[in-house]
Amino acid sequence: MRVTGSVGPLGIATSVLWLSVIVLLPLAALTYHSFGNGWSGFWDAVSAPGALDALKVTVFVSVIVAVVNVVMGTLIAWVLVRDDFPGKGIVNALIDLPFALPTIVASIVLLALYGPDSPVGVHLYATQPALVVALAFVTLPFVVRSVQPVLIEVDRDVEQAAASLGADNWTIFRRIILPTLAPSIISGGGLAFARAIGEYGSVVLIGGGIPKRTQMASQYIQQQIEVDRPVNAAAVSVALLVISFAVLLVLRLFADRTARKEQESR
Repeated sequence: MRVTGSVGPLGIATSVLWLSVIVLLPLAALTYHSFGNGWSGFWDAVSAPGALDALKVTVFVSVIVAVVNVVMGTLIAWVLVRDDFPGKGIVNALIDLPFALPTIVASIVLLALYGPDSPVGVHLYATQPALVVALAFVTLPFVVRSVQPVLIEVDRDVEQAAASLGADNWTIFRRIILPTLAPSIISGGGLAFARAIGEYGSVVLIGGGIPKRTQMASQYIQQQIEVDRPVNAAAVSVALLVISFAVLLVLRLFADRTARKEQESR
């Protein structure tokens, strides 16, 4: 098979080696360890009542967070692109703060703000809304940064033409802008979901970790490690890995399909 491109075989080999060391080997080791008690042991660990409860809470809350991010992230991206206001540059910089801030710090701040001694009178400690708030914070940038560049490139002349023909703002957004933004919105929402699935730091304090109510899968994994059940912890970790990989694979296939349609339409 002929290798083409600007980096050549050496560059490709280096990339594959680095990817293997950083990603593939650790994931392979995790998967191997999760089957330490055989397939039946793996299934028992994943299907245990505590594990199922944690996975249900995790998926449910992550779906809500993804939906919230789709709506609010698109709105924020719209404001940053289409509106001018004092402090816009600061707001734009703050969007990336969750990427730089240790997530445990977010949990401490949220606990101080919405915990039992809330200074604003909002008590969310050990509730699922607390998980939603915490995860919405750490996943906010995904939709905003996915939608922003696409929104910048939207042809404003088409919008003006539609307005001149009598279309109202909602019709213009629904018929012209939204179809263009849809791939980036879906991609950002999917990334937010995949990120929320495995989050630990931001929910560890404010969530409370109550089984069947607010215990996320990551907290359940930590609990299994503490009681010296590393195989069970690895099995649930693999379950999270499969869910996240499936979401990312669907997003990749969707992006490729969208790209092909765009090329065919040109």
